[in-house]
Amino acid sequence: MKPKSIIIGILVVLCAGAGVYFLVKSRGAASASGGEEGNVPTIVTVQTGALQHMTLRRTIAGYGTVAPAPATVTEPAADAPLSAPGAGVVAKVNVVEGQHVEKGDVLIVLNSGTATAAYAEAEVERQNKLYAEHNTSLKNLQDAEAQLALLQIVAPLSGTVVSLNVKPGAAVDVNTVVAEVMDLNRLVVRTDVPESEANELKSGEGVEISGTGVSPVTNGQDAHATIRTTVSFVSPTVDTNTAAVRAWAALPPDSGFRPGQFVPLRIVTAVHTNCLAAPEESVVTGGNGHSVISLVHDDEAVQTPVQTGFRQNGWVEIQGTGLKAGDTVVTVGAYGLPEKTQIQVVNPTNE
Repeated sequence: MKPKSIIIGILVVLCAGAGVYFLVKSRGAASASGGEEGNVPTIVTVQTGALQHMTLRRTIAGYGTVAPAPATVTEPAADAPLSAPGAGVVAKVNVVEGQHVEKGDVLIVLNSGTATAAYAEAEVERQNKLYAEHNTSLKNLQDAEAQLALLQIVAPLSGTVVSLNVKPGAAVDVNTVVAEVMDLNRLVVRTDVPESEANELKSGEGVEISGTGVSPVTNGQDAHATIRTTVSFVSPTVDTNTAAVRAWAALPPDSGFRPGQFVPLRIVTAVHTNCLAAPEESVVTGGNGHSVISLVHDDEAVQTPVQTGFRQNGWVEIQGTGLKAGDTVVTVGAYGLPEKTQIQVVNPTNE
């Protein structure tokens, strides 16, 4: 072998060895650098809030419809659609829509094929006079009064004429609804509660009803109102078509709501006073599937297991060992936060 080739081979081997040396050295330095960076703790930016004592309510939220009050043991229904007592022709209409009437007022007068209202009224007067003079029987007087009753449509309750469907000259019969009288001081809100929530529902529980009504203090102008009342009735049966239970709550006479109005409502089924509560966003599910909060100690967040209760307006009732009002908890950033983490608090300022 020529000396020149031997020298070239030796140089190649030396260069390769030097390259391997520097490569191994550089990797070792990189590993050492990475190890130092791994020892630097991760700092998570969060926002915080505080635990508080407050009153929380368990509620059933839904919607209801304003309607006339149904009949009870002591009062008739607050709504009365009126039909003619028999076939005839409208002779006179004594009211207009929106007019207040008293029970017993004659609203509409009819003429029949056998008698006119004027003749029937005159006959009642004549029989009354004769009966006072003992010149006719009580039966004749009662027959005359019954004849007149068939030609008059009277208000069965005091209230407002909310609809009037006939004019003089119109033909009517027993199937014709000629008018409707409603007592607007006796209204209820009817609602359907899902069967799954109905077990918590009973008469006497509080109801908050919101909506726009006619307020007497605003001269009849529409005004937003929140009415507080109680559940008056809970149906003992479930509607098979809707899988819901019908309930209603009586409105006060001056509620200002209108029949047929659709209103949001909340039924309060239980109240917990002076309970410990946490901001809703601070209560998250931990790795074991249970609820936890992250308590702030100096610059560290420590997960603490809690039992939850009522939820209302962004707050959650909690119970846990050693918890007290004023304790600081992580709110924004609490979800997915490791069990024990260094944190930096950056709560927004109110300007």
